[in-house]
Amino acid sequence: IVPKMLMNMQTQHLSIPYVGCISQLYFFIVFGCLDNFLLAVMAYDRYVAICQPLHYTTVMRQELCISLVAGSWFFCCIHALLHTLLLVQLPFCANNTIPHFFCDLTVLLKISCSDISLNELVIFTEGGMFFILPLSSILGSYIRIGTTVLRIPSTKGLFKAFSTCGSHLFVVSLYYGTLAGVYFFSSSWDFKDKDIIASVMYTVVTPMLNPFIYSLRNKDIKQALEIFVKRDNF
Repeated sequence: IVPKMLMNMQTQHLSIPYVGCISQLYFFIVFGCLDNFLLAVMAYDRYVAICQPLHYTTVMRQELCISLVAGSWFFCCIHALLHTLLLVQLPFCANNTIPHFFCDLTVLLKISCSDISLNELVIFTEGGMFFILPLSSILGSYIRIGTTVLRIPSTKGLFKAFSTCGSHLFVVSLYYGTLAGVYFFSSSWDFKDKDIIASVMYTVVTPMLNPFIYSLRNKDIKQALEIFVKRDNF
């Protein structure tokens, strides 16, 4: 999405071929869904690390990690293929102007000339299930983590728990906050400026911030950030 967007901005050639648009949609759904599942897997990893620390190496063994990641890839590819196949069966109007900066599913459905009730039904049932189940897993993990952390008497233990979960929790808030703003609180499929801004958040800003957020646990990164802040203050 980002390379195509930058090329359009540079050349002012604001177009994309049909095959390229469908490919962009498919991989966008795959990686968006994969983020969803991997965040849930990471939440479970943190739950085991904090709530069952003595059993961590036996529970989060290599075989389980590989199975969780492979299962996430498999279900996300099937999920994306389903929505893509349903979309390509729809005819589109003569004016194929996409009111967005990439081929998003909801925007493409909006410019279709046929009945999209089946597509909407699949989005809100199957798509909703793929959204709610990982989110429920994350919330359940953090509820258990919260109850465990509140029983820790020492401040050092609380800080260590926050250090373990802080970066992941921040990414979860960014990811689900922007998704909810676009797909659940938008007014009946109408994309406005606020929706495009939210889309920029989860397609550009959040992926760009992820490496930095997760690197904050690295001591060298922390020291470099402290030096930069002090130098900027002076």
